[in-house]
Amino acid sequence: MNPRSVVILGSTGSIGTTALELIGRNRDRFRVLALSAGGANVALLAEQALEFGVEVVAVSKATVAQDLQLAFYAEAQRKGYAQGEFRIPKILTGPDAASELAAMKCDVVLNGINGSVGLHATLAALDAGNTLALANKESLVIGGPIVTRLAKPGQIVAVDSEHSAIAQCLRGGSPDEVRKLLLTASGGPFLGRPRSELANVTVEQALDHPNFAMGPVVTINSATLVNKGLELIEAHLLFGIPMDRIDVVIHRQQAIHSMVEFTDGATIAQVGVPTMTVPIGLALGWPDRIADASPPWNFAEASTWTFQPVDHAEFPAVQLAREAGTRGGTAPAVFNAANEVCVQAFRDGRLPFTAIVDTVGRVVTDHDVPSYEELSVDDVLAADAWARDRAREITGVQEIHQA
Repeated sequence: MNPRSVVILGSTGSIGTTALELIGRNRDRFRVLALSAGGANVALLAEQALEFGVEVVAVSKATVAQDLQLAFYAEAQRKGYAQGEFRIPKILTGPDAASELAAMKCDVVLNGINGSVGLHATLAALDAGNTLALANKESLVIGGPIVTRLAKPGQIVAVDSEHSAIAQCLRGGSPDEVRKLLLTASGGPFLGRPRSELANVTVEQALDHPNFAMGPVVTINSATLVNKGLELIEAHLLFGIPMDRIDVVIHRQQAIHSMVEFTDGATIAQVGVPTMTVPIGLALGWPDRIADASPPWNFAEASTWTFQPVDHAEFPAVQLAREAGTRGGTAPAVFNAANEVCVQAFRDGRLPFTAIVDTVGRVVTDHDVPSYEELSVDDVLAADAWARDRAREITGVQEIHQA
């Protein structure tokens, strides 16, 4: 069997590095064609590119092209290559570079880009007919029907651990036998603390996730439970289940990554240690599994699993996301864009932690969702820009650092 050809977008982030570690242990099954990154860590990008012998590398920051080229020479020297013994990959630069890679002829595109900027790459991968391993949930959330209209059945495979778990559980029954989807959430570092105590929490405290090691934006979104709100909308779009049949439950240990309740009263859960290697591996190899992607849960050791409902007074983001998802149109894009602005402002020390969701709520409330005959990318981008401006106006944070 020929190895699957893979393009990885966001290769220097947590999803990308984990995927490459997994591929490195399974080189007989996968071949990496191309890598993209923002450009903040050209040394790591050069190391990855030479390690896997990729054909093309893309960076969104055009100004780092020369730095990347120098990083290739430095990495080649570190590996002991003599001059002429290695080939520098083709380098693409600019905001459209990742989309160019996504449109390459390949078996799988792993979209691990952070934030709404991943939308164009998602659309490019789908339009090219490539299987899309989707870690960039924001592109599906904001693109909504634009993405789902373009995708062929089975073309999108979820990378989020919750949605991967649901996809696995759905193998246990037919679609008309599904009663409810149950997304599990750890509750983040502030579970059980009233919001009145959270106004002065630090970035470091918000980044202290109890189970997973993730990128800073996803980790802060997990602390506010905005991430679970985005996943709620994503689950609705991925699996075609109405919003009122998708619930979120706090499961602190995150041994169960999500569950599906069936009409006969049975509930199927997917269990595993808190790691992203299983969902990433399954997305790359779908529908086949990768042996030993992760150690299994050790049932020989005593453990206690707990479950509790979401306290919506403590975590208003979940209900806010449900309302945005139910309104549809550009409301999810507004929810996401306002949050991206507020999270960056919090990371920059310009906004208190509790003001993140409070501000997102005000922006979503202020947004009038027009009636669309058919939602377009321009509609989404216009709403995205409006929401960012409105969030800055409300918070008084006019200059937002771009990570």
